[in-house]
Amino acid sequence: MPRFEKIAFLASETKEAQNALKKLSARYGNARPDKADAIVALGGDGLMLQTMHAHLNSRIPIYGMNRGSVGFLLNDYHEDSLKERLKAAETTIIHPLRMTAYDRHGVKHEALAINEVSLFRQIYQAAKLRITVDGTVRMDELICDGVLVSTPAGSTAYNLSAHGPILPINAPLLALTPISPFRPRRWRGALLPNDAHVTIDVLEADKRPVSAVADHTEFRDVVKVEVMEESGIDIFMMFDPGHTLAERVLAEQFGYGG
Repeated sequence: MPRFEKIAFLASETKEAQNALKKLSARYGNARPDKADAIVALGGDGLMLQTMHAHLNSRIPIYGMNRGSVGFLLNDYHEDSLKERLKAAETTIIHPLRMTAYDRHGVKHEALAINEVSLFRQIYQAAKLRITVDGTVRMDELICDGVLVSTPAGSTAYNLSAHGPILPINAPLLALTPISPFRPRRWRGALLPNDAHVTIDVLEADKRPVSAVADHTEFRDVVKVEVMEESGIDIFMMFDPGHTLAERVLAEQFGYGG
């Protein structure tokens, strides 16, 4: 078991997070992230996502403490016994999605998403999309504001707001969820195996432009987007016992989520 002697602290720009950074750094030191036994992120869910993106390939566990607003991905903030909390923490391994997008000029773009990959209409015109899963066209035409593919970790974020299903954190699934669907009006999305290869073609792209977003990375005027899980990347998230991400996702389904 790691002794967690070297801890790296990262904080958002809020006054609350910066004050916590000063106190914890003075008490425990502040190692370089690439040399740390653990990274402690101080802020909200946005800062936690940024930290995970910045250290995707480091395999260094990340432990968040809430100094923001929502804090669904974070533990409660306490200054005492941090090393003991890290030793006792339970680890959840998650995998990001890889988005490959092609724009109207033929340029290829790639980005990773921890929560979801989303396609959005860019103007007043609804988007028209064709959805293919593992080489088989499953929907010839979806008229909508957009569509998203969510990981289990992201299923309680934008996916839930779009009326998508909450996925247990360890479920080998992805959620494919429409955003304000117009036709077919009653389609509410699909559950896909986590090894599915999803291809979304933009129909009438000149008349109905669409953008693609992987978490916070956006590419505009796309004509085709491919999404699949990047199973070769492991992200280690640490949670206090009894407050794991799996427990929070389960509690969210009964209205008790953080």
